[in-house]
Amino acid sequence: MTEKPIILGIETSCDETAVAIIQDDESGVPKILSNIISSQFDIHKEFGGVVPELAARSHVEKIDLIAKKAIDESGVSLDKISAIAATAGPGLIVCLTVGLNFGKAMASSLGLPFIGVNHLEGHALSPKLHSKLNYPYLLLLISGGHSQYLSVNGLGKHKRLGTTIDDALGEAYDKTAKLLGIEFPGGPNLEKFALKGDPDKFELPKPIINKGGCNLSFAGLKTAILRITKIIKNKQEKFDLAASFQKTIEEILYLKTKVAFDEFKKINSQDKSSFVVAGGVAANKGIRKKLIQVSKEHSFQPIFPDLKLCGDNAAMIAMVGLEKYKKKKFDKLDLPASPRLPLDKNAKFLKGAGVKL
Repeated sequence: MTEKPIILGIETSCDETAVAIIQDDESGVPKILSNIISSQFDIHKEFGGVVPELAARSHVEKIDLIAKKAIDESGVSLDKISAIAATAGPGLIVCLTVGLNFGKAMASSLGLPFIGVNHLEGHALSPKLHSKLNYPYLLLLISGGHSQYLSVNGLGKHKRLGTTIDDALGEAYDKTAKLLGIEFPGGPNLEKFALKGDPDKFELPKPIINKGGCNLSFAGLKTAILRITKIIKNKQEKFDLAASFQKTIEEILYLKTKVAFDEFKKINSQDKSSFVVAGGVAANKGIRKKLIQVSKEHSFQPIFPDLKLCGDNAAMIAMVGLEKYKKKKFDKLDLPASPRLPLDKNAKFLKGAGVKL
């Protein structure tokens, strides 16, 4: 065991096979010694979305290689590693199981502590890989499967302030992209599409914009997109619709974030507050610009992960692993994979027909 802990992190919750090694540092910001991510875009491209069985098979085929590459690149020998951290959930169960079992096997064979990590907490702590960040802070987690505002009060301590009652934001991007005939992965490509269009061409709905606190809804917006795609006549109108969608999302997040700021201030009294925006959709430049604007208007410090740390990666899993290691929060090797693993276990489930806001 070294004086400065070294954590190996593993991430296989969806379609990224990732292994990273980080080391604690006296600066308070860990050193990323390696962060290897293997994407599966080509595997799922023809299906227009992730196929769980194909994703899991790819993880099984690659995990050994990716781990070896991460270890080699880090320059760290196995006997210097302090603990193994792996994503335990949420995610696709067949995918989670691959990385979780691989991590358990490594920990067992090396006689190291094993740490199960909540994938969402990985995103929540990802800015700590390049900047000092003190609790509590407001988090907007926006990804393919999750959209929620949370007060992050400490390691494993989260209070949900708002969530989506239907589609996640990344899901709304992907579904809209599919309707516009944009290739998978839809979200990033839709953003490029939007740059060629007129954002004021189409007036689109902003569901529950004046009710429900900072809860979000995107299903009605997607339905409006579906209706318009049936009557648009040319490619320029597709660009215009993409641009109008992007603008509408920015406006929804601007208004809902203002509400989230107020909710956060009700339970946290510090003068200066940080606003962390994390998850794959946090890489969207238009959204970043709009959220920086609203943060400055309300005296919040906007913090985003590095672009390479917005999507799923293992460095963020190792980051949570490092914090848990310091507190000796270890898990047994029979820890199960959990497809649903909320950050705030006390929050009400707010999805499906008949949701009351």
